[in-house]
Amino acid sequence: MATRPKAQTSKPWPAAPAALHESIRRRAEEVYIRNGRIPGHDLENWAQAEQEILSESADHAPHSSQRTAIVVTVDGVKYIGEYDSTSSEGYAPGEFVRGKPVRVRFDGDKMFVKRPNGKELETTVVSKAD
Repeated sequence: MATRPKAQTSKPWPAAPAALHESIRRRAEEVYIRNGRIPGHDLENWAQAEQEILSESADHAPHSSQRTAIVVTVDGVKYIGEYDSTSSEGYAPGEFVRGKPVRVRFDGDKMFVKRPNGKELETTVVSKAD
């Protein structure tokens, strides 16, 4: 008895979690109603719903990977260094006292600020102003 090969499907994107898929489905229905219940626009309604839901999700996502910045003045020049809070080894704004000297070193577009605990906060210089 011969067995048939199983069909393989390629999935260019990972499957959306069921809750996300259901949220998009509900929003697509809302879009359909909002747009006057015009038939034949399923794909457009779904795309609009997906964009709205994903945008709202991004706006309310946990800020653990949010990029934040620190401002340091060196010899009268103000540097703004942006850092990723997920890779900052527990750095929390407020570790530095305003006006108190800190040790800073530069390497290309990187600025390394010596923290009170002895570790360095690595940042990328995004702005420099006199």
